[in-house]
Amino acid sequence: MSESKHSIERVRHEIRRRELEVRRVRHLTPQMLRVTLGGEAMQGFVSAAADDHVKVFFPDNAAQPIARDYTPRRVDLRALELELDFVLHGDGPAAQWAASARAGQMLSIGGPRGSFVVADDFDWYLLVGDETALPAIGRRLEELRENTRVQAIVEVADAAERQLLDSRAALELSWLYRGHAPAGEAAGLLAAVHSLTLPPGDGYAWIAGESHMARALREHLVNERGLPKAWVKAAGYWKRGAVATHETHTD
Repeated sequence: MSESKHSIERVRHEIRRRELEVRRVRHLTPQMLRVTLGGEAMQGFVSAAADDHVKVFFPDNAAQPIARDYTPRRVDLRALELELDFVLHGDGPAAQWAASARAGQMLSIGGPRGSFVVADDFDWYLLVGDETALPAIGRRLEELRENTRVQAIVEVADAAERQLLDSRAALELSWLYRGHAPAGEAAGLLAAVHSLTLPPGDGYAWIAGESHMARALREHLVNERGLPKAWVKAAGYWKRGAVATHETHTD
C-alpha cells in the first residue's frame, strides 16, 4: 500500500476571534446539548474538515477567560450559523456554561487555525470514539460520499445517549454502553476494534476520545493490522486525571 496515493493535507486558516450570539439551545440526548451560535461575525468562517476545532472562550471571574476546544458540528454560512455540541458531565466551565446557556447570550470563539483534510477516495473508513468524538464522527458521516463503506464504533454511557446519525455512506454503526464503568476505561473500545474484520482495499481510520485509548488503538491498527501510519489519525480529546488536554498521537 502506497501512503502517497490518497491526498492528506494540512490547510492553514486566518485566525479570527468572533463574538457570536446564542440563537438556539436543545438537548440531543440527556447529556448532549447542541448550541446554535450566529451573527455577522460568521462571515468568512472556514472549516474544511470534520474534525476541525475552534477555541471557545468561557466567561470567568479571572482576568482571562477559560478556553476549550470544540468541533464545529455544523456550519451554515447562508444563515451565518455555527453549531457546537457540549457533553454535560462534570462541573467544568464548559459544562456549566452550556447547562445554563440561553438565547441571546454571547460567546467568543477563535479559529479554526487549520484543517487536516483527508481525501474522500479511500475504499473504506473506520471511525472510533466516545461521546466527545461524536460531533466529528457525525459530521464526517454526513460528508462522506454515497455508498462509501464505513464502520463506526461509539462508546456512550447508555442507550439514552444514542444519536440519530445521517449518512449517504454504507454505514455499519455499533454503539457500546459503559454503564457504571468510569468514562475513559478503554477496554470496551479496544475489544470492539480488535474483533473487527477490516474490509479489503485502502482504509482510513480516525480515532478520538480519551488520550490513552486513542494511542492504544492507533498502535494496534498500525502495528498489528498493518495500516500505513499516515492513514491512521488518533487524537486525545481528553485525558483521565488531566484538565483541558488535546493531543494528536504520531510516532
